[in-house]
Amino acid sequence: MRKPLITLALLLASTNAHADAGSDLKALVNDYWQSVLKESPVLASSLGDDRYANEIGDYSLAASDRRAKSAEDYLKRLDAIPQGPLSASDRIEYGILKRTLAETVEGNRFGQRAINFSTYSGWHQSFAGLADNIPLKTKADFESYNRRLKQYARANDESIAVANTAIKGKYTLPCEVLNGYEKGIKGLIVADADIRKSRYMAPYHKPRPDSISEADFYALAGEAGATIATVIHPALQKHLDWYRTSYLPACAKQPGVSAQPGGLDYYNFQIRSHTTTTKSADEIHALGQSEVARIRAEMQAVATKAGYPSREAMIQSMRTDPKYFAKSPEELMEKSSRVAKIIDGKMPSLFHRLPRLPYGLREIPAEIAEGTTTAYYSPGSPAIGVSGTYYVNTSKLDQRPLWEIPALTVHEAVPGHHNQIALQQELELSDFRKNGAFFTAFVEGWGLYSERLGIEMGLYDTPEKDMGRLSYEMWRACRLVVDTGIHAKGWSKAQAIQFMKDNSALTDANIEAEVNRYMSWPGQALAYKIGELKIRELRGLAEKELGAKFDLAAFHDTVLGQGAIPLDVLEPMVKDWIAAEKAKG
Repeated sequence: MRKPLITLALLLASTNAHADAGSDLKALVNDYWQSVLKESPVLASSLGDDRYANEIGDYSLAASDRRAKSAEDYLKRLDAIPQGPLSASDRIEYGILKRTLAETVEGNRFGQRAINFSTYSGWHQSFAGLADNIPLKTKADFESYNRRLKQYARANDESIAVANTAIKGKYTLPCEVLNGYEKGIKGLIVADADIRKSRYMAPYHKPRPDSISEADFYALAGEAGATIATVIHPALQKHLDWYRTSYLPACAKQPGVSAQPGGLDYYNFQIRSHTTTTKSADEIHALGQSEVARIRAEMQAVATKAGYPSREAMIQSMRTDPKYFAKSPEELMEKSSRVAKIIDGKMPSLFHRLPRLPYGLREIPAEIAEGTTTAYYSPGSPAIGVSGTYYVNTSKLDQRPLWEIPALTVHEAVPGHHNQIALQQELELSDFRKNGAFFTAFVEGWGLYSERLGIEMGLYDTPEKDMGRLSYEMWRACRLVVDTGIHAKGWSKAQAIQFMKDNSALTDANIEAEVNRYMSWPGQALAYKIGELKIRELRGLAEKELGAKFDLAAFHDTVLGQGAIPLDVLEPMVKDWIAAEKAKG
C-alpha cells in the first residue's frame, strides 16, 4: 500500500532536518577546533599540523579574553542548532561542545584566571619540554624549533605580566606551597660551558636524522645554544628575580582559595568543572569521610591477615623498612619497567580493543622532581610518531616504596591513562573529541578504576602490595576530605597533612607534595574518586542486569568507546549498552 504523499513529505522533511542539523553541528565543531589549533600552535604541531610551526602562542590575558569571546560566539551558533533532529552520537557531540564552550566563558570571568602556574606546572617547564611534543625529523622541523626558542623572552614577559595581575588582585598561591619552587626555574639555567646539556637542547641530544647534513645539524645546534645563552637564560634569570622580589612577598597567607576575592564561587566552579557533577563541597566532604572509614576497615583486615597487631603497625613498617625501597634511580626504573611489561601481557584479557600507540618510561626532570608528584603520564602523538610517556620520580628514593609500583603503574600507564588516551586518539570521532576533549572525572576516574583492575590481574600478590593499593585508594578518598577542607572549610595545611598521614600509607614527602598540589590546584583532585565510584557503580549495575551474559572486556570497551566524556553522559550511554545486550536474547 502506498503511503500518503503528506506522510512522505513529513518523512522527507524530518530526514532533511536531521541532515541539516548534523551538518551544521559538524561544521561548527570543525570551525571551533580550527580556532583551537590557531590559538595553540604547539598543540597543532604535536598533531602533525604544520600551519603554525614557527609560533608558540599568546600567553597574555588578552588572549584569554579573545578565546572567551570566541567561545561565546560559538555558543550562539550551537544554541541555534535544534537538538531534536540530531542522532544519538551527534547529541553527545553537542553536549560535550556546549560544556566545553560554557566553561571557557565562565572560567574567564574569575580573577583566578590570572593564576598561571602551580606547584605542578609552569610556563618555564612547559617550554623546556617543548621538544617532547613536536616533530623533529627534517631540517625544517629543527629550524622551526630554533625559531620557537627565540620567542621565549616574549612568552616569559607575557606570563609575568599575567602573574602581576594576579598579585594585584590578590590571586596568588599560598606561601606554604612555594618552598623550593624556585629550583624548577633555577635548575633550567646551566653554565655556558654546559649549554649542550640544557633541556632546551634536547633535540640535539638525539642522533642526527639522515635527512639533515652533518654541517647543517651542527650549525642548527650552535644556533640553539646561542639562543639559550642570550635569550632563554636571561629570561629565566628575569623570571627568578621577579619570583623572589615580587611574587614571594605577595604570596597568600591563607591556604584556601576561598580566602581570595570571589574565591568560594571560583571553587564551586572548579568542583563542577572537574567532577562534571552538581555535588556541593559539603556533599563531597561527607562522601570522602564515608570512603575513608570503609577503606580503613579494609586496610585493617589486610594488616590482621598479614600478622600485624594494627594497620598502623604495618604502615609504619612499610614506611621505614629499607627492604621496601630502591637503592638507586636505575633500580626503581627497572622495577617499574618490569611491572609495566607484566601488565602489558594481561591487557588482552580485559579489553577487546587496545590502542596501537606504545608507551615508554622516563625519569621526571631532576629540577622539578623533588617538589612534584610521584609519577605522571604525558600523552603521545600517533600523527608525529611520539609514544606516550610514563614519568617516574626517582628523587628522594627513601620516599618511593617499591610496594606502590603496581598501583602507580596501572594508573599512569595501562590500563589507565595511556590505554584510555591513546585509544581516544584513534577512535572514529571528530578531531576535537579525539584531541581536545578532556574531562578530569572521566580521565582520572578511569585511572583510579584501573588500580582496582590490578586485583583481577593478580598484581597485588603480597600483603604489602595490597596495602599499597588500598593506600592509594585511601589517598584519593582523603583528597575529597582534604581539598574541600582546605578550600571550603578553613583547614590549615598542617590539618590536611595530618589527616593524610593518619589514614594513608603515603610517605611524608609524597604527602607534602600532594597537599601542596591541592592547595595550588583547587578542585582537580576531587575528580579521581568521584569518577571511579561512578564507573564502579555502572559496572555493578551491568553485572547485576546481565548476569552470566556480562562481558568485562565489552563493558570496558563501552566505557572507553566515546573517549573522555562527562559522567552525566557516561551513565545513560552504559545503560543503553546494557539494554542492547539484554535485547540480544
